[in-house]
Amino acid sequence: MKWPGWLNRIVVGAGLASFFGDLGYESVTVLLPSFLILLGAPVFALGIIEGLSDGASSFVKLFSGYFADKLGRRRGFALGGSVATAVFPAIVAIASSWYGVLAGRLVGWIGKGIRSPARDAILSKSVEKKDLGKAFGFHRAGDTLGAVAGPALALVLVASMGIREILWLAVIPGILAFVAIWLFLRERDAAPHPRPRPLVASMRGLPLRFKAFLGAVLVFGIADFSQTLLIAFAIVSLTPSLGFIPATTLGVGLYLVRNIVYAAASYPLGLLGDRIGRRPMLIFGYAVAVATFIGFVIAPANVIVFGMLFAMCGIFIAAEDTLESALAAEMVEEESRALGFGALATINGVGDLVSSVMIGFIWTFVGYSAGFMIAAIIAAAGTVLLFWTTRGASGAGRSVN
Repeated sequence: MKWPGWLNRIVVGAGLASFFGDLGYESVTVLLPSFLILLGAPVFALGIIEGLSDGASSFVKLFSGYFADKLGRRRGFALGGSVATAVFPAIVAIASSWYGVLAGRLVGWIGKGIRSPARDAILSKSVEKKDLGKAFGFHRAGDTLGAVAGPALALVLVASMGIREILWLAVIPGILAFVAIWLFLRERDAAPHPRPRPLVASMRGLPLRFKAFLGAVLVFGIADFSQTLLIAFAIVSLTPSLGFIPATTLGVGLYLVRNIVYAAASYPLGLLGDRIGRRPMLIFGYAVAVATFIGFVIAPANVIVFGMLFAMCGIFIAAEDTLESALAAEMVEEESRALGFGALATINGVGDLVSSVMIGFIWTFVGYSAGFMIAAIIAAAGTVLLFWTTRGASGAGRSVN
């Protein structure tokens, strides 16, 4: 069997690293709601933890992307960040309050911020532009297969051991992710930027259409709260009819449904983006998000209906993660691509920070329906802006890097 040309060593290595990385930190993430309850944390603590962690990670991505381009040592940034993501479960394991959990998450997500732009730049440089969607789709599929295996493993282990012991075990896949990056990722023609400029000047030098694209991503991101919050929503909604323990199990199961659909949809959406256009497929993904948020407003507290809505979450997140990166790679020149990915991640992080904290407090003090409705309105605005600001962008690769 002949491998397709785009499925090279770097693409495979990035996929393996993402699989092991997500296997580790998703097994932690899926247990956080229960762990925080055991620690006596307030309801909004999860929103603060998710928002601050995602926000910090994304701000770090901007600087790590800039310095990775400037120094020409993208592999070193990828390796260094993977160390932090490997050790963060151990920090969470020793936490005695939700502040300790926040500290651990910040370490792990800052590590992701250091690692991701450099890894994405190495990945995008390893394939032809026409194959970017497939390469990023394969990478995201590995990422989300780990996100399926992590929660599933946690559910199996939680029946026979405590949460803290599982957190300690989650360090192992993080180490394997580091090994995969070390063995497989070799940047082609690695060299410092030929004409390094200050960060602000470099940001100003990014293409105008890319900046307009980032504006649409920011607006949509303010609606795109952390999906972990949906586990808490499902538990609260299903507890009156099922009881707390069955509702908790089903909440984690629904999150698994979301991750399975996410993993299954990542590559096909990337392939469709290469064939019919990344821009229209990303607009489609944003529109699915709007429909999903409205669905949560009007849906009854029913496991089957929730399963459909969680599956829709998997579709729009797969479109967002795969096609935003692929479209960004098309808009930004190779020599500044890590900076471009860092800028994209930072914009997403600002949205994550605002949305997760905002939704956490709205759910706590106003109600779930109000939170979902506000998210739907903001996501619709982001969808319209994406359509408007990316006019003229082909959204499909035709040339070679």
